[in-house]
Amino acid sequence: MVYGYFPALVKRRKTLAGYCSGGELQMLVMGRALMARPRLLLLDEPSLGLAPLVVREIFRIIRRINEEQGTTIILVEQNANMALQIAHYGYVMENGRIVMEGPSGDLRENPDIREFYLGVGAGGKTKSYTDIKSYRRRKRWL
Repeated sequence: MVYGYFPALVKRRKTLAGYCSGGELQMLVMGRALMARPRLLLLDEPSLGLAPLVVREIFRIIRRINEEQGTTIILVEQNANMALQIAHYGYVMENGRIVMEGPSGDLRENPDIREFYLGVGAGGKTKSYTDIKSYRRRKRWL
């Protein structure tokens, strides 16, 4: 089952984990967890430090695990765009407080989320992070 989800691990099955790449290590950790057939899987920053192609692959696999195994997945992730693409429901935390929650589709369409977490301003124009005033974000949610 694990090799079905992570075919990149097949060629590494006789290799020590310390010789694996970051993406392979992430796959290995997830594979080890899946062997216990969990009902709930908590993933903390699975995309941290990985190349964009590997990030897309990891998120595709996370979605497959949820759909095929029926495993509930709690995903803590700063890559809001990728997380909201696969999530059913989301929470936005800022400074340790939940400031917004809802179905992922609603969060993706929320103007504050689009501006501050997805980098998309009014009219769909991409915004630079340096153009965003952090105090505006905090004031909107108080």
